[in-house]
Amino acid sequence: MSDAYVSLAVLGAAVLLSEAARAAAARLLSGAHRTRVLEAASTFQLCCCAHELKLLGAAAPPAAPLGLALTYVVTVVHLGTFRGATCSPIGAAESVCRGSSGAAAAAVLVACQFAAAVAARFFATAVWSLGLSEVHVRHQKFGFRCFDPLGGTLPEAAAVELGCAFAVQAAAMRARGLDEKLRAPFVAAVITAVVYAGGGISGAVFNPVLAFSVQFPCSGHSYAEYCLVYWLSPVLGVASCVLLFEKVVPFLSGKTPVGPDVPAKQKQKTQ
Repeated sequence: MSDAYVSLAVLGAAVLLSEAARAAAARLLSGAHRTRVLEAASTFQLCCCAHELKLLGAAAPPAAPLGLALTYVVTVVHLGTFRGATCSPIGAAESVCRGSSGAAAAAVLVACQFAAAVAARFFATAVWSLGLSEVHVRHQKFGFRCFDPLGGTLPEAAAVELGCAFAVQAAAMRARGLDEKLRAPFVAAVITAVVYAGGGISGAVFNPVLAFSVQFPCSGHSYAEYCLVYWLSPVLGVASCVLLFEKVVPFLSGKTPVGPDVPAKQKQKTQ
């Protein structure tokens, strides 16, 4: 249990450090600069926590209920502190497709996300080098190496990542219609469920920048294979979800397709 307590402390430190950066950005910056810092700080938090949780789960797998509860709580914390940051290149690309952001601005955000993902690797390695727990010491002896993250074949892992991205995107779209207090718990419950269902096959990452930080350094597969599983599959999952629920379903039901950012009164007029 001492290893778990140390990991919880590391998670708390990552959240507090990231929250301090977000608070400073909200106070001192404005406009695009604030958005970029918020995106970088939130992505850093997401990746740092994923590194620690992955190490804890691989070295000393907790009981299933405890592991799922920890995943759920950490996800709720993420959703409650991100302040609108997407922490995913897919989210940035979606904003461009919806016309809410320019391509250049989105490219800068994606660059901030990947920079934060790399910084999270160094942060995790620095923390593990301190040898605060047996898990950290053991990982240090192996040179901080991680091994094949896929528990199934390449097609199986790609299908799982696509399915996870589809399910989480559908949950996020559905959550827009819920009370604000229920959105984070609802989405966190869906994410916990897909992690439980697909974690043993692909890790259930469904986020390109998170995979770049946590999974890509691992041995076992080529860079191109990881791109297929962790980059292309989530993109296809999100795109298919958006097309299904915003284009295909409204078309089949005879309703006018309306994007999520259109005011409710205007939606009623078009239906």
